[in-house]
Amino acid sequence: MSTFSVTRNALIPAKPEDVYRQVIDFHKWTAWSPWENVDPKLQRKYSGNDSGVGAHYEWAGKKAGSGSMHIDDAVSPNKINIDLRFTKPMKAVNPTVFTFTPEAGGTRVTWTMTGETKGLGRVFALFMNMDKMVGKDFEKGLIGLTNAVAADKSES
Repeated sequence: MSTFSVTRNALIPAKPEDVYRQVIDFHKWTAWSPWENVDPKLQRKYSGNDSGVGAHYEWAGKKAGSGSMHIDDAVSPNKINIDLRFTKPMKAVNPTVFTFTPEAGGTRVTWTMTGETKGLGRVFALFMNMDKMVGKDFEKGLIGLTNAVAADKSES
């Protein structure tokens, strides 16, 4: 068994509160998550709190696989901890953390996912680099998050 960590960050020209609002509410992820448009027939189910600690989101699709996310902890507007679990095509538990740090010009958003490769996932990891594979999705998601925050600010 081995561990991995994937981290990407971006400077988003907005206040931490504005960026935090997009991540703390799973309903808003459809506007920026890199996986939301992978499968046009993706099924989504929201439960628990509407947003924040206790919010729960499940997905299932042919291309996107299936799994769930649950917000375990959040410190507004600085940090969100998510319990990310995949059930298909492979089972995995990948704790995910978003941090929002004020900087000149906006907010530094850091997105980190960790996990362990074991069983079939360990064999998969021999051929696929998780950082390269998932990192590209994180980069795409951070661009989408930047656009979603800008769109939300223009509507306000």
